[in-house]
Amino acid sequence: MEFPPLKNIYTCFPGGKHKVLTMSYDDGRDEDRRLVALFNQYGIRGTFNLNAGLHTDGRIPLQEYKALYKGHEVACHTYLHPTIARCPSEQVVEQVLQDRRVLEEMMGAPVRGLAYPNGSYSPAIMALLPSLGIRYARTVAGTDGFALPDNFMAWAPTCHHNHNLLALGQQFTALHKTQYLYMLYVWGHSYEFTQRNNWQVMESFCEMVGGQPDIWYATNIEIVDYMEAAARLQFTAAGSRVYNPSYTSVWLEVDGTRQEIPGGSLVDLGK
Repeated sequence: MEFPPLKNIYTCFPGGKHKVLTMSYDDGRDEDRRLVALFNQYGIRGTFNLNAGLHTDGRIPLQEYKALYKGHEVACHTYLHPTIARCPSEQVVEQVLQDRRVLEEMMGAPVRGLAYPNGSYSPAIMALLPSLGIRYARTVAGTDGFALPDNFMAWAPTCHHNHNLLALGQQFTALHKTQYLYMLYVWGHSYEFTQRNNWQVMESFCEMVGGQPDIWYATNIEIVDYMEAAARLQFTAAGSRVYNPSYTSVWLEVDGTRQEIPGGSLVDLGK
């Protein structure tokens, strides 16, 4: 019996791309207005992690969230921003759920992400979060690398924007080996640009990385959802066909050719 030749099949990002950029900014301070405008100018997508229970001067009012963050993601940062690894588990539950309730009321959609407040978390909290409707949680420990996380409940960013941002942006835009998936994940607080008087760093970064044809510009939750959809693909043993049970399309590279696998479809690969 003659078997079909073995194929090289790679998961791609949407559009057949192999690089993704995502941004994550905490606390919902007034400077988010300038940052969102900058992202929108260059087609960059971000996740904004907000504390719905904090309403001090210098923070974006709740009623402005939906309009300001349109086209981006709003995620939890707990209701009152406690150091949650020190809190009773009951309070961790309340801090997350109350934040979700208010944010979802403001945004009119499910809120499914979290940035750990003060970078504080524990294995017990990580295990608890999925039952609270949280699909990923961001830490503050930078990797200086471009790999996707092994565990989205301890999602380490590439860097804070005050740590080698422009150098890492240059490295990222120069990456060209399509047999890998690369992610540049930047986090920070927009008010830090005002404190340090260094808005030009983010402006230069956005100008450098924006509008690149080989980069997917995504929010945090879009990356999680897409990678979960990719993991649900069902291949024949020979790799000749694939069924996509998800609603969304997933892209593959098959022997060097990029191919879209529409949601709900059975596709012959390589054709």
